[in-house]
Amino acid sequence: MSEPRDVQSEQNETVDAQTNPEAVSAEQVEVVEGEAVEGEIVDEAAEKIASLEKALAAAEAKVTEQQDSVLRARAEADNARRRAEGEVEKARKFALERFAGELLPVIDNLERGLQMADSENEAIKPMLEGVEMTLKSFLSTIEKFGMAPIDPQGEAFNPELHQAMSMQESAEHEPNTVMAVMQKGYELNGRLLRPAMVMVSRAPSGGVDTQA
Repeated sequence: MSEPRDVQSEQNETVDAQTNPEAVSAEQVEVVEGEAVEGEIVDEAAEKIASLEKALAAAEAKVTEQQDSVLRARAEADNARRRAEGEVEKARKFALERFAGELLPVIDNLERGLQMADSENEAIKPMLEGVEMTLKSFLSTIEKFGMAPIDPQGEAFNPELHQAMSMQESAEHEPNTVMAVMQKGYELNGRLLRPAMVMVSRAPSGGVDTQA
């Protein structure tokens, strides 16, 4: 009994579709419009995602740039601090350089006076002892501030520390050896304050040794 009714329903629907084509067209239009709206939503979502990805990439690039700037600034600050510390240390070491240079003639005169005095003369022995004690105390004091004498007697000639005043042939010394120190040199905290004035040996052949 049900089969005739189903067939009849299908026939009625067919007749309705034939007699009412506007209803079918409206349904088709709604489906098409729904598909179009869904496509637009998908496109908008894709554009939004692309925009967010672009903004994220820009933000990451900005963060990286700022990190590089911070690292550069920190490195520059460290370099400036080290330079400042170096300048302070240098100023501390060599602040007395000019003053120390003015003291050298005083030392030279004391040493020269002791060398020229007659140490066998009993009348001046107490005075010589006083001068010698004064010189020792003076040298001890300047050594506390980084001054050191350069007395290269018997050493190899060093043009960085010695100034050759003359050369003399000698069979007793190796060529370019300091035979005599005419005036001691001095350095201040490793920096040359005054070179030692010396006499340098050369070979007895009479030729000047070019190494000097």
